[in-house]
Amino acid sequence: MKNFMLGKKAGMTQLFLEDGQAIPVTVIEAGPLTVVQVKTTEHDGYNAVKVAFGDVKESRVNKPDKGLYAKADLTPKKFVREFKVESTDGYKVGDVITVEALKEGMLIDVIGTSKGKGYAGTVKRYGNTIGPLSHGSKYHRGLGAMAMHTDPGRVPKGKKMPGHMGTDRVTVQNLEVMKIYADRNAVLVKGAVPGPKGGLIMIQDAKNA
Repeated sequence: MKNFMLGKKAGMTQLFLEDGQAIPVTVIEAGPLTVVQVKTTEHDGYNAVKVAFGDVKESRVNKPDKGLYAKADLTPKKFVREFKVESTDGYKVGDVITVEALKEGMLIDVIGTSKGKGYAGTVKRYGNTIGPLSHGSKYHRGLGAMAMHTDPGRVPKGKKMPGHMGTDRVTVQNLEVMKIYADRNAVLVKGAVPGPKGGLIMIQDAKNA
């Protein structure tokens, strides 16, 4: 069975190994998840498991999701995500998946939404070089030349411009699960994961381990 989990980023700390080495880890409040729908190749064209995480008021759930929960006879949840699986054997609506589905030492891919940085220029957004800072220079952090000369005489597609920075879907691959606290629904992952504290985190088996 494929391993997957939803959770919220709680913050970072450090874990001391037996030899005294300090390892930076991210604490993720993971699960428990509730299976709200099982998709099959025969009915939907592919195999997948749709899971929900975090309780929420019914008034904050849209109509399609309300119908999904009513059909499954479950209480509304805040986050709903879908994970593709090779086989749906062993999954059924109403099943609860806990953090114990993960194992210490395994490699995982972590998906999250990066922190928003607001409107940013090209120096911050793309690392463009700044102009001379000496006396007389009139170019410091500007955009620079926009296009070529007469031919083709236009701004090329993909030109790096100022704009909104952050809030992108980011995947960090091959992170190691250092510690699991089943009684607290918490997992410690080596290194940093994308997003702010409280942000939704998706965990799944490492694709390129």
